[in-house]
Amino acid sequence: MKRIVALALVFLGLATGGADAFTRIKDISSILGVRENQLIGYGLVIGLQGTGDSMRNSPFTQRSLQAMLDRMGVNVTNDSLRVRNVASVMVTASLPAFANVGSRIDVEISSVGDAVSLRGGTLLMTPLAGADGKAYAVAQGPVTGAGVAAVGNAASVTEGVATGGRIPNGATIEKQVAGSLNDLGPLVIELYNPDFMTATLIADAVNAFTQSRYGMSLAKERDMRTVVLQRPQSVSATRFLAEIGELPVTPDTAAKVVINEKTGTVVIGQDVQISTVALTHGNLTIRVTETPVASQPPPFSPGQTVVLPRTQVSATEGPAYIGIVGGTSLQTLVDGLNQMGMKPSDIIAILQSIKSSGALQAELVVQ
Repeated sequence: MKRIVALALVFLGLATGGADAFTRIKDISSILGVRENQLIGYGLVIGLQGTGDSMRNSPFTQRSLQAMLDRMGVNVTNDSLRVRNVASVMVTASLPAFANVGSRIDVEISSVGDAVSLRGGTLLMTPLAGADGKAYAVAQGPVTGAGVAAVGNAASVTEGVATGGRIPNGATIEKQVAGSLNDLGPLVIELYNPDFMTATLIADAVNAFTQSRYGMSLAKERDMRTVVLQRPQSVSATRFLAEIGELPVTPDTAAKVVINEKTGTVVIGQDVQISTVALTHGNLTIRVTETPVASQPPPFSPGQTVVLPRTQVSATEGPAYIGIVGGTSLQTLVDGLNQMGMKPSDIIAILQSIKSSGALQAELVVQ
């Protein structure tokens, strides 16, 4: 419990007074319309040490290999291939915004068939297409992966994910996405965590800067998610966004408690408050003991030996102390929960009960 609370304090910055720390605008927002595009392709990885697809269980690998060899002038259409050094893979990548022709990007490789490992393989030339079906990049190169797999007749060893890998700078951009920063029109800042107060603070910070720099207010909050900027005519959009991105603000966050019952994780936001309540948590232990006994008939009798069940059930309820929890700050709340010495599962149950009673002044998110 103490470890979880300590981690929560570190993340929130309360231990070092980070509640008043400033954050740059570019760290909490993005520019609307400036985004990545997803690419995908199907290809073959060769050069595997007997860990590729089996042609019987992965017939699409055989057909792909035959089609590739046929394009290279090798006729194997009627032949039955039984190689184990080839694997069919899906290749995925993200095309950055404003990427130019000739730039290189990373690609991710994932096996499609029953290959055991892609370690040591080489991806053959694979076109990567976007959602419109057009090819924007071509990937090729040696596959890098941290997973290891070894399979024998009676045992196997696997470490990590051996059926996946990546190729750093493995794809070359062959087609540029249409559009530029100047084509966006009014620049719009989009918040990662939408909040009305944060949007207002960003608009005020930008206007204070532009008033002193350009003599006019150029920002206006549109809603809880976006702030609209008007670019001055005397400066480029790139330079203007660079100046705006460095402006410091103190983002506001809604009071929220996030709990994960699977992992026992509890994250409490800084502004979470609990109205003063008195609570207790039960300490009931039920023990069931099975002690079967054998019943034997008298000597020389026609009876049979039977096993009779014997079950003992005992219930013990230890002392449970009632405590008063509440306060106007996260530190007060944490101190109150620490004094009761509860486990994460107990804290989750208590927070849910406090929320049901109406005393938890925050949003409760259960994952």
